[in-house]
Amino acid sequence: MYLNSLKPAAGAKKTAKRVGRGIGSGFGKTCGRGHKGQRSRSGGYHKVGFEGGQMPLQRRLPKVGFVSPKEKTSAQVCLHELQGIQQEIITLESLKAANIIPQQTKRAKVIASGKLTKLVKIQGLAVTKGARVMIESIGGTIET
Repeated sequence: MYLNSLKPAAGAKKTAKRVGRGIGSGFGKTCGRGHKGQRSRSGGYHKVGFEGGQMPLQRRLPKVGFVSPKEKTSAQVCLHELQGIQQEIITLESLKAANIIPQQTKRAKVIASGKLTKLVKIQGLAVTKGARVMIESIGGTIET
């Protein structure tokens, strides 16, 4: 086998359509475009989705927003909401029992919003930097 004997596989290369080369070629005169109309003229074509002036499908249908799947199972807890919980150790279950977060919540995060005067011990919850500073400044503890 030599480099000069290499050829592409049969049917891999299509010969180009030579248009406008007389009647005998099969593509003379109108060059396979037909006689009249938008598609017969040079530069005459419409954009994708064009429906002849009718309102296109993508504009007829309403826009639908985006809701993150994580949003359904995660919640935020403000510092002032922790005041009303009676238990010493605040966990995900104690927040659900106090109706602070929905029952389907799988993860919660304590954010620095409001004031906290009660001594709390947080277990198994995410805590922001600001909330961590406020909880630890009054003597509370955080376990992850």
